[in-house]
Amino acid sequence: MKRYILAHDLGTSGNKATLFDEDGKLVKSAVYPYELYVGTNNSAEQNADDWWEAVCETSRQLAVEVGNKNIAVVSFSGQMMGCLCVDKCGKPLRNAMIWADMRTTKQADYIKKHMDEKEFYKLTGHRLSASYSLTKLMWIRDNQPKIYENTYKMLNAKDYIIYKLTGSFVTEPSDASSTCMLDLNTLMWSDDIMRVSGLDKDKLPDIISSVAIAGRVSSRAAKETGLAEGTAVVCGGGDGCCAAVGSGIVQAGVANCCLGTSSWISVASKIPIYAENMETFNFAHIVPGYILPCGTMQTGGGALGWAVKNMYSGINDQTDLDNAIYETMQNEVECSSVGANGVLFLPYLIGERSPRWNTKAKGVFSGLTLNSKRGDMMRAVMEGVGYNLDIILNIFKNNGARIDELILIGGGARNKIWQKILCDIFNAPVIVPNYLEEATSMGAAVAGGVGVGMFEDFNAISKFIDINEKNIPDLTNAHIYSKMKELFENTYQALNEIFEKM
Repeated sequence: MKRYILAHDLGTSGNKATLFDEDGKLVKSAVYPYELYVGTNNSAEQNADDWWEAVCETSRQLAVEVGNKNIAVVSFSGQMMGCLCVDKCGKPLRNAMIWADMRTTKQADYIKKHMDEKEFYKLTGHRLSASYSLTKLMWIRDNQPKIYENTYKMLNAKDYIIYKLTGSFVTEPSDASSTCMLDLNTLMWSDDIMRVSGLDKDKLPDIISSVAIAGRVSSRAAKETGLAEGTAVVCGGGDGCCAAVGSGIVQAGVANCCLGTSSWISVASKIPIYAENMETFNFAHIVPGYILPCGTMQTGGGALGWAVKNMYSGINDQTDLDNAIYETMQNEVECSSVGANGVLFLPYLIGERSPRWNTKAKGVFSGLTLNSKRGDMMRAVMEGVGYNLDIILNIFKNNGARIDELILIGGGARNKIWQKILCDIFNAPVIVPNYLEEATSMGAAVAGGVGVGMFEDFNAISKFIDINEKNIPDLTNAHIYSKMKELFENTYQALNEIFEKM
């Protein structure tokens, strides 16, 4: 009788539960949305009970499909950099502050005043900002002291669900590394960060392996979820790290490039990659013994979506974008040329993280003439995203990372022209797998399978992935792009002073 893995991906907009069999085949998935509460003070919160409801509902749906006793393990991918305070009974004391909550700039500034930024970077793997769990927990202490006092543990999204299923208060290295409270060199909570921040280390959960069995489904949780009592629960990891595994980033030599609303590049490395100007950052990978250096830009696919909606009339919803307009846009981009006939686009529509770390950076078209066409502008958007990602890629290469090829995932990877543009800009083979938006679920599933002995190691991801496309760079195009990349950088630097005044 077949055994199955149930992987939950707790995202920002909802939970996606996916069943895989032991051969890596996707059997069925179910999605359950939940609310995001955004305030005028840069707050972004979610109700943890909504997460649990979503997990219960989707688990019930999928357990019926194969019989709950045939599910060998439940594992997780979850949104990172959050802060949920719970009491000793695991009851949430307030809504969770999620990764998008940016009201904690005062706390971030405090850390910057009391700890050298480069020392912080080399300790945690991250450049300090208001997006991390560290400053969120400090904000709660400073603004809601009773809640902080009554906090038994601070958890991330998947860690809370693991508690609800098993009664265990635990996390694992990938999510812990997203808090900016982990010493990336020891994979233990940092005493130095606790000292500078004034936070209580006892309020942080125990750290176990990403492939460890955190516990087993309790009788109470079994009744709520439809899962069999005693089913193994394996931690899994943070969503970015699970996505890396799900796209095959389980050893050195391969990088992944995600073209979602935001876009990023990550690589597997035995040691952290510390960029000289702190342009990139590092997570602990869910693959034991590996670090996951990353660089994330704010708008990748989001920049293209913005351009399409503003340059093509008649778009009412995502279906229109995917269908009627898509073919027209593709044809027009194909009629342009490599380098977009001299049009450049800076894709900084909401500021930028990697590699700029400049909240004041703006989106810019340059090089427009009376001869410029809509297709040139659309191609310039695709190329501009590619130039920015290439800067991140070269930071990794210049710091010793071996990158032989890139795996392209995310919704934007469906765009065949964009595949080729990126391939030529990167001047490296770009591979497109069969599942473009299931990488996080697949990574969590492999972690679960390794955890219960179904798979020997993370190389089992090869069972899940088939290659749909392999793009090989055109050397002539790559040469043209090398000149355009220099112009892209010069354009940003020339406008940087102007951005400061806007």
